[in-house]
Amino acid sequence: MKTPGEVLREGELEKRSDSLFQLWKKKRGVLTPDCLSLFPAGPGARPKELRFHSILKVDCVERTGKYVYFTIVTTDRKEIDFRCAGESCWNAAITLALIDFQNRRALQDFRSRQERAAPAATPEPQTARAP
Repeated sequence: MKTPGEVLREGELEKRSDSLFQLWKKKRGVLTPDCLSLFPAGPGARPKELRFHSILKVDCVERTGKYVYFTIVTTDRKEIDFRCAGESCWNAAITLALIDFQNRRALQDFRSRQERAAPAATPEPQTARAP
């Protein structure tokens, strides 16, 4: 089982800015079982965390000669565009980590529903009747 702080992948990817010119900015990505952290190029800058509980899917994968372009869609329908070197496979690593996170969450939800339902499903003991 993966631990929350375990680094699954680390390396460079680029994020399209939300500015008017939509420039690609290099980021150092750190992928863990619970989130994708994006560190800006500048020293001492705080990372931006994309936690998997707020990510809906990885979408729009397109491969060109040099790059793979993909979009992360959040639960509030915000789209964040990324690109990475074709051989780096960041999109696949993020997708697999997201699926693993969603499976773990579904299993936890299922177990908690079973635990809540268990007391109601337990039959009451029968008392003996007198002849």
